[in-house]
Amino acid sequence: MIIFKSINKLKEKVNIMANVGFVPTMGSLHKGHISLIKNSKQKCTKTVVSIFVNPSQFNKSSDFRKYPRNLKNDLKILKKLKVDYLLIPSINDVYKTKKQMKIKINNKDKILCSKYRPGHFEGVLGVISVFLKNIKAKYIFLGNKDFQQIYLIKKYLGNKFKTSIVVCKTIRFKNSLAYSSRNKLLSKKNIKNGIMISNIIKKFHDLIFNDFSKINEIENIRYKISNICTRVEYLEIRNKKNLKQNINKNNFKIFVAYYLDNVRLIDNF
Repeated sequence: MIIFKSINKLKEKVNIMANVGFVPTMGSLHKGHISLIKNSKQKCTKTVVSIFVNPSQFNKSSDFRKYPRNLKNDLKILKKLKVDYLLIPSINDVYKTKKQMKIKINNKDKILCSKYRPGHFEGVLGVISVFLKNIKAKYIFLGNKDFQQIYLIKKYLGNKFKTSIVVCKTIRFKNSLAYSSRNKLLSKKNIKNGIMISNIIKKFHDLIFNDFSKINEIENIRYKISNICTRVEYLEIRNKKNLKQNINKNNFKIFVAYYLDNVRLIDNF
């Protein structure tokens, strides 16, 4: 594995490759990341992984500071997976100007996480734009847990780059709680609470699929999970094709964001 701390040096090495897969991460790697990397290695000749905790997508500087980091363990995982290239850029290397840091999104897209984390997706789009412009990968691999993020990347960056987006399934702990770097901030008790919440929402999804009228029970579900977690930020059902509220049995998806103590988790079913 070749490690680069400069995007330009990586660009010199990688852009001559015809079939490059790119897996962007913020480090603190888990089984979800490992699945993305394995998908890339299977589909592509070479795989680039980035580790960059992007400051422009955090609403609070305290959240940025406490975001879990474990580079030593990440390197061990990536070497074991035989990743070809690792990019660990500095903030100055990624953002040459402040203008690059955020890409504006429309007000109608300020729903779900975008509503409750103003500026978050603008920051995500900014860093992904910089990476795709420079790395010029054939494919970028993203996890379905970040469903809204993928939707916005496709909408705002899809036509700007030739890179194809490969959406990979959500990897779950005990077939329930989605793997997330933030899980490392949870106590054992809150891991169990997260599993309970995931099970409740999955059962609700299956209930609606079998009887669409059960969609009206969403407030009961909100009440159930609010008794398990610290706070439910949102629980919404939207159209998985356009994130609008015109839903039916075949296009609905449940989105949730909640807090376990001071740790915010998201998921979708």
